[in-house]
Amino acid sequence: MEDMNPGADTLLKDPPPPEYSCDTEWKARVDLAACYRLLAHFGMADTVYGHATVRVPGSPDEYLINPFGMMFEEVTASSLVKVDHTGLPVDGVTAVNAAGFVIHSAIHAARPDVDCVIHTHTRAGVALSCLAEGLLPINQFALEFSELVRYHDYEGIALDLAEQERLVADLGSSHTLVLRNHGMLTAGRTVPGAFYLFYYLEQAAKVQMDVMASGGKIVTPPVEVQKHTAGQYASAFDPDKTGLRGWPAMLRLLGRHNPGYDQ
Repeated sequence: MEDMNPGADTLLKDPPPPEYSCDTEWKARVDLAACYRLLAHFGMADTVYGHATVRVPGSPDEYLINPFGMMFEEVTASSLVKVDHTGLPVDGVTAVNAAGFVIHSAIHAARPDVDCVIHTHTRAGVALSCLAEGLLPINQFALEFSELVRYHDYEGIALDLAEQERLVADLGSSHTLVLRNHGMLTAGRTVPGAFYLFYYLEQAAKVQMDVMASGGKIVTPPVEVQKHTAGQYASAFDPDKTGLRGWPAMLRLLGRHNPGYDQ
């Protein structure tokens, strides 16, 4: 569990009306707030810990992150905190989690092709991260990731800036990273794309842990079938396009079960 910043237990409850640089920033805020609430809805949140971030449109050195101490299901578009790549808020005094800065700022700075990064601690994701063999190519969910997933060894709570270089190197050009003994991370060009990746990586982890817990003999597809399926995903499923296709339905789901994210 990540340490709290000094003073992080005091949230700015009544912030002044925010000023946004453009309509596209507001849309980024709405999409990211929706992402937080969807992570909560699907059981992929860890109380006030974990993060999803998005680069501010038109400001490549700034990104949006959740205020520290707010549950994912409570996040709204206007409550998101804009920070620079030093981790300092640029539009308020709301506290943010230092560990979120160490992980997310490193990826945003190193990967201009990535605008959204999601990292949280799901039960299945943490369990998977503790397995020496990592993600196994034993189900269709996993085969989308099996040739792309990367691994980063655990170094303790992510508060050491020196870890950033190793984390970025381990992610490489991939969009999926398992942080060993810690959790999982996905990166996308869009919020819907990164969410799509995280949702299905979590499904792959759940299925694997369920199968392993059953004690039954595991059926693994032949290597040629694994490669064929991975190739099908690579050629036909762009995560961002696929994520965008389902995004309106996700927003309708929130409208029914947890409205208000766009405030």
